[in-house]
Amino acid sequence: MSEAVLDSTTYYRATANREFKGAAAAQLPGRVDACVIGAGFTGLSAALELAAAGRSVAVFDTGPVGWGASGRNGGQVCTGFSPGMAGFEKQLGAADARLCFDVSEEAKRLMTSRIGKYGIDCDLTWGFLHAAARPSHIAHLQEHADELERYGVSGLAMLSREELAAKVGSKAYHGALRESDAGHIHTLNYCLGLAHAVQQEGGMIFENTAVTAVQDGTPVRLSLAGGREIACDQVIVACNAYLGTLIPGLNHRVMPVASYVITTEGLGDDRARNLIRDREAVTDSNFVVDYMRLTADNRLLFGGRCSYSGIHPKDLAANMRPRMLRIFPQLEDAAVEFAWGGHIGITYNRLPDVGRQGRSIYYAHGYSGQGLILAGMLGKLLAEAVLGDQTRFDVFSRIRHLPFPGGVLRRPALTLGMLYYRLRDILS
Repeated sequence: MSEAVLDSTTYYRATANREFKGAAAAQLPGRVDACVIGAGFTGLSAALELAAAGRSVAVFDTGPVGWGASGRNGGQVCTGFSPGMAGFEKQLGAADARLCFDVSEEAKRLMTSRIGKYGIDCDLTWGFLHAAARPSHIAHLQEHADELERYGVSGLAMLSREELAAKVGSKAYHGALRESDAGHIHTLNYCLGLAHAVQQEGGMIFENTAVTAVQDGTPVRLSLAGGREIACDQVIVACNAYLGTLIPGLNHRVMPVASYVITTEGLGDDRARNLIRDREAVTDSNFVVDYMRLTADNRLLFGGRCSYSGIHPKDLAANMRPRMLRIFPQLEDAAVEFAWGGHIGITYNRLPDVGRQGRSIYYAHGYSGQGLILAGMLGKLLAEAVLGDQTRFDVFSRIRHLPFPGGVLRRPALTLGMLYYRLRDILS
C-alpha cells in the first residue's frame, strides 16, 4: 500500500491555532555556525538553544514544520523511558542512570517553561493513567510505581478497578497507576510554537528543503535540493524515524515503526467526561499499547496498533475503530472524523541513541514512543555539546546499541519479534 494513509490530514493540522512561514530560499546564507536537519522537537529544541546563545542557526526539513512524528503523535507527556531504568543501570551504573532519569524529568520543566516564555497555546493538561489490561498487570504497574518513587517521582497512586471505573467509562481495565506529573498536549501547536520561538531568537527555518548530502570537514558542507549548498561548523541530525540513508551508518541504529491514530467527531462536554472524567491521558499496560485522551474540543483521540512490516491498513478508520469500541462500546454511534498514521523511531534496546559521528555531526534519535518529552530535552543536550559542555551528552553517548539487521532481513526480523509480544499481550 502507498503512504497515503500516513500522510492524510491529521486532527492536529486541522485544528492548528497558528500558521508558520519559514525563510524564503533567497534568504539562504552561505555559511552559519550550525545547521540542524529536521524541524521536529529535537531539531527545533536544539536550534532554539543555539539561537538564544547567539549562534547563527539554519534549520532544514524535507516538509513543513512538524510534518513527521512531532506533529502527528498521540500527544502524551510521559515520565522516564519506555523500558524502565534497568538498562541504564546495567550500562552506566547507578549515578549516571540517575542523571539520565533527571534529564527526563527536566524535560517536563523545559517544556512548561517554553510554553510560558513564548506564549505557546497547546492545551497542556496534567494527569496520566496507566491502565491494567490484565489482572496480572497490576503487579507490573506496582513495580513501575516503586521504580519511579525510587527515582524521586511523587504524585503517584495505585487505583483499584472500582476507583478507575469512576474516572474512565470502560469495563476493559482492572486498575491503574495514576501520575499527577504527566499528561498530554496538542502536539502540533507545541511544535509550531517552538518554530516561532526559534525565529524570535534569530534562527532561520527552511521548510520543504531537503538535505541531500552531508560532507564532514572544516567546515561541514550540506548539499540541498535544487543544487544549493551551505557550510557550517557543526551539524545536528534530528530526523529520527525519517532519517533514511542520509548519514551512512546511522540508519541501522534506528527502525521506523508505523503507528496509527483516529479522532472522533465532537462529543460534547458531558459525553466526553463520561469517557474520561478528569480529561487525563490513558494508556494500557500491553507491550503494543492502546492510548486515548480527550481533545480540547471534546473529541476522543485514540491511538495504538503498530506495523513493523511497512504494510498499512487500506481503511485506517475501519481498522482502528473496533479497537476503540472494545474500550468504549458506547461510542458505536460516534463518527470517526480523522484517521492518520506516522512513524516513530525505535532502537534495539528501546533506549535513546545519542552521539557524534566524525568531528562535527551530532545526533539523537530512537525515542521508542517517548519522543514528545524526551526529544526536546535531548535536543537541548545536543546544543549543550555544540556550545562546549558535553557533560550530559557524553553520559547518553556511552549507551551501547546493537544495530538492526540490514537488507531483506530488516523488517521480517522485527515483524517476527513483534508477533511474540502480541501473543504475550493476548496470553498474559
